Amino acid sequence: MEQKLRQEAKALLEQGKVDWIIGFEPGSLKFTTTPLITKDKNDADRLVINPFIVNNLADFLPEIKGRVGIVAKGCDSRSIVSLIQDNKVVREDVVILAVPCPGIIDLSKVERLVGKDRDELDDVTREGDKVIIKVNGKKKEFPVTEVLFDHCLACELPTPQEYDILLGEPRPPAPNLEVSGKDIENLKGLTPEQRWEFWGNELSRCIRCYACRNVCPACYCQRCFVEETEPQWVMPVPRWQDNLLFQIVRNIHVAGRCTDCGECERVCPVNIPLRSLTREMYDMVDELFHFKAGMDKEALPLMTHYEQEEAEDFFR
Repeated sequence: MEQKLRQEAKALLEQGKVDWIIGFEPGSLKFTTTPLITKDKNDADRLVINPFIVNNLADFLPEIKGRVGIVAKGCDSRSIVSLIQDNKVVREDVVILAVPCPGIIDLSKVERLVGKDRDELDDVTREGDKVIIKVNGKKKEFPVTEVLFDHCLACELPTPQEYDILLGEPRPPAPNLEVSGKDIENLKGLTPEQRWEFWGNELSRCIRCYACRNVCPACYCQRCFVEETEPQWVMPVPRWQDNLLFQIVRNIHVAGRCTDCGECERVCPVNIPLRSLTREMYDMVDELFHFKAGMDKEALPLMTHYEQEEAEDFFR
């Protein structure tokens, strides 16, 4: 699959079918990748596909001018479709190189399982439904469900349904909502007072770096509400109450656009469980409006579509 990607990317650039290629190359740290954005056909040889291609590359599309070839996993392709629906991306300007995704390995889970920092790991490989971790020359096996990101366990579209070039064999969806939604269900089991205390504690650690906003393909506003001064919605000092307001408003803004790619939680430098908020909103949108982001590029965006007669069960 990796070799096919390199061949296709190089051909697209050589034939002038795209101006840019967006993909992944090896990162500077062990077991990491980093986005590669290039116009040079020779850079295609640096492209990789492995269990660590974490970024949702759709985030770069609105900023790049010209025709773009982009490597996309299932959740990434849904973000691309959502951007097309919102007229932020023109479909004819994008060549989607689809990666049937078996799930991405969460290195923080690996570290917890073996009790070692990633720098101390010799190797991490996937073999079918197991992950093989080598530490100090010794092998340890774990079920893949123990090391994948939670949003990967819940993935409903591992093979992009919107693509131009398919790089491997399609993979059937097999969402494990019980495992992937465990943290959310635990929160639902708390009283409102306990949840308020939980989020107060979590968001008091927020440094308001806005990494969650900046990495999100659905957050494409040129000017965010937190930067407004007339009126001033939140104070610049990261108090937990303002942090809560920021997350609530951001969550509402991306309702119907969030594809549960999990990037907001992954990039948080203080490990706030932001997916517990975004996935709950994702499920509420599905329950109330029977809508899932990025599934059909011909469908109207959630917030621009309405019916004169609302369903009777909408009112509670």
